[in-house]
Amino acid sequence: MWRKIFQVLGLIAALLSLVPLIAADYWWIRIFDFPHLQLTAFTFLAILLYFFTFKPKWVNDYAYISILLGCFIFQFVKLIDYTPFVNVEVKDSSAHVNEDSIIAIYTANVLQKNDNGDNLYKEIQEKQPDLIVFTETNQRWSTEIRDQIGKDYPYKVQQPQDNTYGMLVYSKLELRDTKIRFKVDSNIPSIEAKVVMKNGELFQLYAIHPTPPMPQHNPMSTDRDKELILTAMASNESDLPVIVLGDFNDVAWSDSTQLTKTIGKLLDLRIGRGFYNTYHAQYPLMRWSLDHILISPEFRLKDAGTGVNFESDHFPSWAVLTFEPDLASQQQPKEPSKDDWQKVKKQMKKSGIESLIDLPDAVKNAGEELVD
Repeated sequence: MWRKIFQVLGLIAALLSLVPLIAADYWWIRIFDFPHLQLTAFTFLAILLYFFTFKPKWVNDYAYISILLGCFIFQFVKLIDYTPFVNVEVKDSSAHVNEDSIIAIYTANVLQKNDNGDNLYKEIQEKQPDLIVFTETNQRWSTEIRDQIGKDYPYKVQQPQDNTYGMLVYSKLELRDTKIRFKVDSNIPSIEAKVVMKNGELFQLYAIHPTPPMPQHNPMSTDRDKELILTAMASNESDLPVIVLGDFNDVAWSDSTQLTKTIGKLLDLRIGRGFYNTYHAQYPLMRWSLDHILISPEFRLKDAGTGVNFESDHFPSWAVLTFEPDLASQQQPKEPSKDDWQKVKKQMKKSGIESLIDLPDAVKNAGEELVD
């Protein structure tokens, strides 16, 4: 009996981890990108349990455990970048960096229906970040945040909404050329701004919060992936250093976030350091990384982490970066390949953009091989 139970458990874990390999945007497929860490742990547990009933003379046992071990290796390979087994992608800040080159950033999905922000405001007062992105902010949250910390943040871009996609940017640093954009959906905003650092240098900020692939939000991942790609292509073409942050409604190891990184020529500070899981704050066994901070190679990392529990379904995410452009060559992201640009074109076609004329120059210049 126990043998059968262990076999069934192992096969379920293995099969569910392989579902995201199906190249389709349906929510019931893409949703299995999220619990990859849990499925990997589940497979490992199934392997351990099965050894208690393993029969060395049974050929079927060897076949079964080989399949399970193969699935576990496949699962673990997708996660290994977020462990200390690999080198960090974003290098540590230099020892004697100028104070004016330090920038502290913070992002928090407040959960629109949540009415308890006390711990959030307390942490912000303690950390004193230079720039904050709040998501899921309606007018009540907008007013409360302004009353609690507004006096410390003279520069603001505000788009409160009642559909759980409101967004606010608060900054101690000067913001220029600010834009509230609706890249994919007239109800889903993103915010762009050029930020003037304390040393007078500029960087380009992209704050985003696309829809998740969930039936109550969007039955497909197409819109989310389109916004991620459009943001990545804007980053690719930016003449300024770039920081992209917010609730991506996507996990770090998914193909869509990986493509966003590659096309945007961005780095992930988590690689070589940890998962920094931000969701779900209230369920410890079901956590993964939905909130992201991606940066261009001009920045290095001084410190980073997840924030306090303030009864949202997300933990905040924060990082203290240093602007060190002279050392950018030491941590260059890989250049997008022809295959990467082919994936972009396929994603744009799914999103209803049929012609390369509608795509940025980075795609047009990738070569004739992109033309069907």
